Amino acid sequence: MLRKLYDWVLALAASNRAPWALAAVSFAESSFFPIPPDVMLAPMVAARPDRAYRYAAICTAASVLGGLVGYAIGVFLGPLAHSILTFFGHADGEAEFRAWFAEYGLGVILFKGLTPIPFKLVTISAGLARFDLFTFVWAAILTRGARFFLEAMILKVYGTAILKEVEKRLTIYAVIGVLVLVAGFVALKVLG
Repeated sequence: MLRKLYDWVLALAASNRAPWALAAVSFAESSFFPIPPDVMLAPMVAARPDRAYRYAAICTAASVLGGLVGYAIGVFLGPLAHSILTFFGHADGEAEFRAWFAEYGLGVILFKGLTPIPFKLVTISAGLARFDLFTFVWAAILTRGARFFLEAMILKVYGTAILKEVEKRLTIYAVIGVLVLVAGFVALKVLG
């Protein structure tokens, strides 16, 4: 099953619909969707290294636009914001995130936007905390752009070798990926 899913993602990554799918996943991940856009960005760059930076730009723009939706959820849809935070293990997240923004402000967006911690937690909590919108937008552009362009650059340079290695040991890398994701959630819970 894992191989079929992997092959499907690679086929989608090489198709004409790939940029739209990447934009949709990037947009949704920043506000409510649990899957990060990296799962599409990586195979797309591997399939078309000549478009690496175009894909990174699509990821960045859609992620920031989705981040604005996440911010709006935090500002205008408190019950939905709390439901999303609860789903990701932060039932009492509003007070926690308000404290983070009060103490660290801009650093929360800049640091967490680069990490595998779900960006929606940052965007929704920024809205709940009523963090300055202008600062939120430029920080989101900076941090998400840095993450996606760095990833695209690495994949463009080393993508073929990485792709061969992943295809050879797909199951073990899938397990490692899940463990990293779980570790991110645990670290967020413990450190938060």
